[in-house]
Amino acid sequence: MDKGKRITGAARDKLAVELKGAYESGASIRSIAKSTGRSYGFVHLILTEAGGTLRGHGGATRSKPRS
Repeated sequence: MDKGKRITGAARDKLAVELKGAYESGASIRSIAKSTGRSYGFVHLILTEAGGTLRGHGGATRSKPRS
């Protein structure tokens, strides 16, 4: 895959299936972005377009103090 090259049509559909498969197999968006030479935002967009269910960040969350 050429870094930064616009991907459309059937090539984009094929890439979406591949990225979604990798993500659903446990790969992170960051690791997919690094291995494909694409940005985090691009990978996130493709996964969203492909109907993937995105995982949470897994870090600490803020909550309201209890009264």
